Amino acid sequence: MRFLLTDEQREFTRTLDGMLASSGTVEAARAWAAGKHEPGRALWARLARAGVFGLAVPEPDAGAGPLAVELTVAFVELGRHAVPGPLVETVAAAALLARLGDDRAAGGWLPRIAAGDAVLSLCAGTPYALDADAADAVLVVRDDRLHRTDRHGPVQPSSDPTRRLARPLGGTPLAHGPEVPAAVAYATALARLLTAAQSLGLGRALLAATVAHVRQRTQFTVPIGSFQAVKHRLADALLGLEFAQPLVYAAALAVAAGAPSAGREVAAAKVAAGEAGYAAARTALHLHGALGYTEELDLSLWIRKARPLRDAWGTPADCRARVLTG
Repeated sequence: MRFLLTDEQREFTRTLDGMLASSGTVEAARAWAAGKHEPGRALWARLARAGVFGLAVPEPDAGAGPLAVELTVAFVELGRHAVPGPLVETVAAAALLARLGDDRAAGGWLPRIAAGDAVLSLCAGTPYALDADAADAVLVVRDDRLHRTDRHGPVQPSSDPTRRLARPLGGTPLAHGPEVPAAVAYATALARLLTAAQSLGLGRALLAATVAHVRQRTQFTVPIGSFQAVKHRLADALLGLEFAQPLVYAAALAVAAGAPSAGREVAAAKVAAGEAGYAAARTALHLHGALGYTEELDLSLWIRKARPLRDAWGTPADCRARVLTG
């Protein structure tokens, strides 16, 4: 498959990249990790004005979607800039509510998500919700029932300090019946796809930063980037990302078209992008030497995000099993 972004999609990418580069995402991420959400919510509002969340919301609810390919393009950039918050979960929650088609269940959430006024988390197939302390509500799926809650247990530490986990407590019933599992399956596939896109963008950022570092750092009076072993590590990281990229965009096309193979293609993309992003993080850690282990280095925000993204919304083993079972 040959996939090229349209002119509009490329311009959208450039706009997001420029906006995020000047938005202080590192400071917002560090504040988010400390439990201070105001800078992250301000960044969230800027993303909403750029139309990111509206891509997941249907037009009757003040959105422009659902547009899986454009969402994928956007989430590559969100991963590249390590934007904090339950971005994937909010978009997946919007997809879930839209698929249910129940105005009572949606409860006015969809227009608020499109406008950036609502941050949601989604807990499906796991006991923990991401950033429940920052979310306006958590949607909890239990069998064929959907609940909403704004209560949660203590925030648990994570290997990625910007990914704060907590158990949702209680809940108000929103919907039940066979339509709930079907909507959850679509939301899960979309969440996997966008997590893969984040991993791809994260890996690209890590590789670019590492290439710049090895060009500057010297040993025996020459840049370490001239050493053959270093070149091999960087080449391996690049090949992994180059291999993953077409799988991610092909999966986005399959989701957008509602293809029967979409679930399998998304799982394959999730494995490839997650492993490529994690490999890029390991390469960045090793080639930065002792600097790579310090929290003071901004790159640590990207390095520590790689493994949680690899495992979120389906571990490599789960996704490989999905590919094999069809």
